[in-house]
Amino acid sequence: MTDYEPIEYGHLGALRRPGRGAPLVIVPGVMADAESWLPVGDAIAASNPVVIVNRRGRTPSPDLGPDYGIPTEIDDVSSLVSAIGEPVHLFGWSYGGLIAVEAAAQGLPVLSLTAYEPVSRPFVPEAIDPIRSALARGDADRAVEIINIDVSGFDAEYVRVLRQTPAWENLCRLSLPLAEELAAIDRFEPSYEDYGAIGAPISLIIGELNVGHAPYGAAFDRFSSAMPTATVDRLAGQGHLAHVEDPVALARYISEVIVRQRRLD
Repeated sequence: MTDYEPIEYGHLGALRRPGRGAPLVIVPGVMADAESWLPVGDAIAASNPVVIVNRRGRTPSPDLGPDYGIPTEIDDVSSLVSAIGEPVHLFGWSYGGLIAVEAAAQGLPVLSLTAYEPVSRPFVPEAIDPIRSALARGDADRAVEIINIDVSGFDAEYVRVLRQTPAWENLCRLSLPLAEELAAIDRFEPSYEDYGAIGAPISLIIGELNVGHAPYGAAFDRFSSAMPTATVDRLAGQGHLAHVEDPVALARYISEVIVRQRRLD
């Protein structure tokens, strides 16, 4: 595995893999941090530096803070790219996909934009209060159960097996900002009309298992309709958690985006 160094860009922490060329910036979604995306980053075949962001709410980045919302996240990514000091290849997964697309639509200097199943409202608003209540009473276990069963659609047996793995404890830790992140999605109206003005090549990826299915497939359709010039790919045999279940295949897609952009230069 390639060595990653912890690094700070402004007030955000990140993990950085050294390399040559324009950096690839990876923006994870909910219940994920930079460490959970290391298998994807390590499998990126391109020689470019890889920067995996620890969004706020994840150590060592700050807490969500007052007045938290999608604009906060957009400002954070913009500040990070500004600190890098050059245009980047930008990739976002799920909630991170929404953040990445909106940042690019607001003029963030990107060489390419890739989003894996970006989400937007309406996105399971009925799950927000039960998750918030569970976290308020210190029951992160229940919050993780809700997100897996009621949001992602896994069955009880899947959750039972997952509970017995080391990943469960990590998911519980990463669930602490979950309710406020879901509420931020529910409040935010995406600027779909501005997506067509994104000048960089755009790639949208959906897991084959989510095509045509709510909530991820429905959200994906809203984005793809707003970006008719985007390249759309299906990742065979995958759902929303491709970064966990097949990081090598996902990394291959991301690397191909970088290669395609180089050919355009």
